[in-house]
Amino acid sequence: MARIGEDIRTVLERDPAAQSKLEVVLAYPGLHALWGYRVSRWFWTHGMRTFGRWSSHWTRFFTGVEIHPGAQFGSCVFIDHGMGVVVGETAEVANGCTIYQGATLGGTSLEKGKRHPTLEENVVVGAGAKILGPITIGANARIGANSVVLHDVPPGTIVVGVPGQIVTRRTPKTPPVADSESETPDAMGDTVVSLLKRVEELERRALGHVGDGPHGPDHGVWAREDFEPPDYVI
Repeated sequence: MARIGEDIRTVLERDPAAQSKLEVVLAYPGLHALWGYRVSRWFWTHGMRTFGRWSSHWTRFFTGVEIHPGAQFGSCVFIDHGMGVVVGETAEVANGCTIYQGATLGGTSLEKGKRHPTLEENVVVGAGAKILGPITIGANARIGANSVVLHDVPPGTIVVGVPGQIVTRRTPKTPPVADSESETPDAMGDTVVSLLKRVEELERRALGHVGDGPHGPDHGVWAREDFEPPDYVI
């Protein structure tokens, strides 16, 4: 009962949409998936592996979350929304991690042994992210939505893109929180803006003025004319 109470408090702390304990108990499939996983895990660790797999199969049927009973979960883990989350057999998820819908902790090998990721404490995995192989995601790291991560990630790092690229490292005083996924940097957009600024600078040096090509966004807003064909003919 103490563990169940801890799970409910975790949801209330990390999801501002949660209104009450009753709502959390009745309407959070990610929470139900964790409870079902613990039942499956008990069977798995007590020599009844077929029952463990069968139990996890039914948990997936009712929640849309597939957690292999061989996976290891710490305390205060939060699976938000849940649908489409897949966690492989040798995955390890430490205390305080948050996993959003559609995320996969998968393997890349057909060999026995450790072949799934390890998430250290307080890692946030964005919606649709794929973390593949026996790699380690350092504590307080954040994986951006739809990223594909194939290599170890240092602690306190933000990773985005396909394949995943490290775009920034957090300071120890600013650990990530579950509702800060929207702060994930736009690596591709920043690269495009940087290139456009470089083109403008080269035009200014070569021509003495900036040409009629596209320009970087003004306060994050792109101008419509930057996407229209030029009104001259070559």
